[in-house]
Amino acid sequence: MAVDRERVAALVRELLEAIGEDPDRPGLRQTPERVASAYAEFFAGVGEDATEPLAHTISVAQGPAPETLPSGAVMVRDIRFRSICEHHLLPFRGHAHIAYLPGEQVVGLGALPKVVDVIASRPQVQERLGEQVADAIASSLDARGVLVVLAATHECVTMRGGQQSDSSTVTIAARGELTDPIARAELIALLPARGLNRGGGHAG
Repeated sequence: MAVDRERVAALVRELLEAIGEDPDRPGLRQTPERVASAYAEFFAGVGEDATEPLAHTISVAQGPAPETLPSGAVMVRDIRFRSICEHHLLPFRGHAHIAYLPGEQVVGLGALPKVVDVIASRPQVQERLGEQVADAIASSLDARGVLVVLAATHECVTMRGGQQSDSSTVTIAARGELTDPIARAELIALLPARGLNRGGGHAG
């Protein structure tokens, strides 16, 4: 379902009036339309199927390189993401690190960032975002295990309340064989320290 830009713009105008501003002054005259365009981008994943990027799989045994059967995990690190916290409608952003233990089917590596993009482009909380990414991969591939690690900074933490500007949040979602702490410890050890300690420091 597409974002109703006209309705968003009208509500932003009303919001500006509610905080005591004049939406007709020069600096704010185009703000409702600008916010509506931004929201159309931020929430483009609402109603979208996050498993669609995973629909095209490649047979390992019968594909173009059957001699390269993976013996361990496939990992994509440092996937930049941004989302909007559903509690305060403030951004959070950071890096996603995804690993899976392939079965007979694999996907192109570019499919995994697309899954993150779709699910992040909704009102979210970080914990659910990671779980939904893990579920999408686990339900679409014959993976023996899935691991999703998210590291992010939240503007509802850094800009309001205690204003903890150096705070970051790390969440882990695991499925299958990677629910075993020992099995996933090896993969977590491969993650970059900066991607875990300062989740949003380099996100776009």
